[in-house]
Amino acid sequence: MKSILFFACLILSLQLATSQQETGVTIQVTIDNVLNDTGKVIVSLHTTETFMRGAGIANQEQSIQNGKVQFIFENVQPGVYAIMALHDENENNRMDFDSSGMPKESYGMSGNDMVMGPPSFENAKFEVGSENLEFNIRF
Repeated sequence: MKSILFFACLILSLQLATSQQETGVTIQVTIDNVLNDTGKVIVSLHTTETFMRGAGIANQEQSIQNGKVQFIFENVQPGVYAIMALHDENENNRMDFDSSGMPKESYGMSGNDMVMGPPSFENAKFEVGSENLEFNIRF
């Protein structure tokens, strides 16, 4: 009887530990200065390994309503991340550049750092702990 009770407690504690690991924080991202409602906005949650190397660890897209979009990333685990956003006006799922290499479409990131040159993870990074986060990203 003691061994059955022990295994039942062990299974219950493992289930509780698993459910706690799956529950992360929520990150809400608002962009309210999109220049027009043409196309869509793509938002990606990145780690240092994925930043500026393609898709993020979580990616969302949404049509624009009155120059505004809002995204919610759920169950984000503690760690260091950055958010990148792109106004994909022609809906080709990538950033377009002119002949001089300058972006033709608006973009922004967490930290809202708009320096000359390519974005850096260092300027866009933030830490996720146990509190939900909200970001307002500017294009």
